[in-house]
Parts: sequence; structure tokens; C-alpha cells
Amino acid sequence: MRKHTMGLLAMAAASTLALSACGGAEVGGEPEEGASAGGDGITIGIKYDQPGLGLQDGAEYTGFDVDVARYVANELGYSEDQITFKETPSANRESMLQNGDVDMIFATYSITDERKEVIDFAGPYFVAGQDLLVAADNTDITGPEDLEGKNLCSVTGSTSAEKIKTDYAEGVQLLERPGYAECVTALAAGQVDAVTTDDIILAGLSAANGDGNLKVVGAPFSEERYGVGLPKGSDRCEDINAAITKMIDDGTWEELVAANTEGADYTPNADLNPPTPDACA
Repeated sequence: MRKHTMGLLAMAAASTLALSACGGAEVGGEPEEGASAGGDGITIGIKYDQPGLGLQDGAEYTGFDVDVARYVANELGYSEDQITFKETPSANRESMLQNGDVDMIFATYSITDERKEVIDFAGPYFVAGQDLLVAADNTDITGPEDLEGKNLCSVTGSTSAEKIKTDYAEGVQLLERPGYAECVTALAAGQVDAVTTDDIILAGLSAANGDGNLKVVGAPFSEERYGVGLPKGSDRCEDINAAITKMIDDGTWEELVAANTEGADYTPNADLNPPTPDACA
């Protein structure tokens, strides 16, 4: 995938809003009555601490998940000023949907059967793979099989932490933190040997670090299908899937991935991306 300049990010964002404004009535029509932002708006859960995916910087929100959320929301009939972003930590995502704190979630939210028992998903809109972030000069860790006896950091409540506990727990010391920024801090301080989560998240963290001292191992060992989290019984799935399909078909998806991972040596798995949304239950 070609690399884009930061100028393209602005162009892609403008293109996204323009395309969305043209197509909103076709996919979603008018906003649903009683949305949690007050009946004429929508509240969307995102991450606040994931560079390149979901990042809060003052009043600004940036990243691939954020851009996809804006595109989809506009296709559903919501203008930019009707969108309210709310932080949704990994461990709280299901409860926030169940409690009505958010209307939908775009937060590197892997679709799993366990989660589908309590919430619904639209999508997926991206397929990542779990990988490892290590110091740039580390030659000992080339994959999960090298983790025995190592200190590893991941985020509480994430599927990455659960997978390590289940499949690679023997001899691995797992340090769990509330956010990935804390894991990167621990890695930079030498408190852990590696950080594990999805490859696109690690690419964003590596790019944001900016000093070349970290690298993504590049040996993914899972498939993480990012979906749009919805309350159980939501009637928005079909419209969201139509918006995702349109975003892929019109080329916006590819531009947003490239723009939000610029500065990292990263290309999504072409065998899995862009994905086709699942049929709604």
C-alpha cells in the first residue's frame, strides 16, 4: 500500500465527510429518536489512548477508528456536530452499551462469540492480527514462542491479554495495564520485554514513539475482526454494514488506513483486508 503524506489525511477526511453527506439519506435516513446524545445526536465510544486508531488530543479526536466512525455516522444521517465521542476502555465496552452510555462503539473491538451473547456487532470493517512490540535492538523475541521467561504487557480486558493467558501463559509474566500508553512506558523503561496487542495498534504506537527505538516483530498469530459494537437488539446493523461496504468500494477505506499508519512500516494482511461485513443476525 502506498504511503501518503499528512496532506492526504486532510484530503481523506474531507473526502469522507463529502461522500458521507451525499449518501446519508440513502443508507440511514433521519437520526433515530431518543439517541443517547439527546434525541438528535449520537454518542460513539472510541479509545482515547491509541495513536493512529483512537486518540484524544484536547478537543480533537483522530485515528482510523475515529475516521470510520465519522464516515458511518454521516451515512446514518448524523452531521459532524451531532457526534459526541466518549472514551470506552476495553474492560467497560459491553457494560457501556448495555447501560446506554454509548450508541455504538468503534474501538478495536474484536468480534467474538462470547461478546455476541450480550451485545450485537456490525462489520467487520478491519481484520488485524495479534503481534508483539519490542525494543528495536531486541533479537531474542521473534514470535510468541519466544515469550517463555519474558515479561509481557497488555491491556486489562483485551482479547490479546486473554489469548496470552490461555495459549502462552507457561513461563510468561503478564503485566496488565489500563491502557496501551502505560504498556509502552513500561517497555521503554525496561520493565517489560514486549507489548502485545493487534498489529495495527502496535504500528500506531511505534509511529507515535517517533524515536525509532521500538519495532513491531511482524509475526501475527491471530485474526482480530474489528466490529462495530451495538446494544443487543439494535436495528442499525444493516445500515452500518451498507456504510462500511460503501466506504470500501469508494476507496476511502484504503486511504484512511494509509493515512493513519503513516510513519510505520505496516501493510494490512491483504488476504483478509478489506473485509466483507457479516450478515446481520
